[in-house]
Amino acid sequence: MASKLLRAVVLGPPGSGKGTVCERIARSFGLQHLSSGQFLRESLGGGGAARWLSQGGQDCFTAVSLMPSTQTSTLSPVCFPRTLGQAKALDGICELDLVISLNIPFETLKDRLSARWVHPASGRVYNMDFNPPHVQGVDDLTGEPLVQREEDRPEAVAARLRKYKDAAKPVIELYKSRGILHSFSGTETNKIWPYVYTLLSSRIPPIHPEEEH
Repeated sequence: MASKLLRAVVLGPPGSGKGTVCERIARSFGLQHLSSGQFLRESLGGGGAARWLSQGGQDCFTAVSLMPSTQTSTLSPVCFPRTLGQAKALDGICELDLVISLNIPFETLKDRLSARWVHPASGRVYNMDFNPPHVQGVDDLTGEPLVQREEDRPEAVAARLRKYKDAAKPVIELYKSRGILHSFSGTETNKIWPYVYTLLSSRIPPIHPEEEH
């Protein structure tokens, strides 16, 4: 269990591996992974909200926060800052200890997103290149059909990435000016992860060694 509170967010464009990195952080340091997509899905419920999320609506909040696994809290979408306004609103809720920014090349993101299929009801994501479902075309847990979102089709990826870049730039500059931004670049999560692990190990004690991941 983490011995101190860590307030952190992980920023990154669609397909950058935010969820994978945060799941590893949660396991290694005894923290709870609060996904913006999961939060919005549970808060907004079904119907039009569910369709909005399945079509990529959660990309308006492209960050993930981490907190001790024993702590529970009611959070609003502003806690997942993608825009400058959301980041400043978050200042009124808590003071962040660090911000991790994932920088992945455009071509890598394009390939990842084009190979991505999702289970709409849960938000589980599969990649046909490196994380395929056990049975092609269906969710591992429910057996329900997977879909490819319109936003994950090759022709739509470029627009999504431009939108993220424009919105995220002032957020990244804000956290950089405060000295809490830590950027990691690469094409593979497995190669970025050791550096993220080392950074966090200097702040809180891990409960599992890095080699386990």
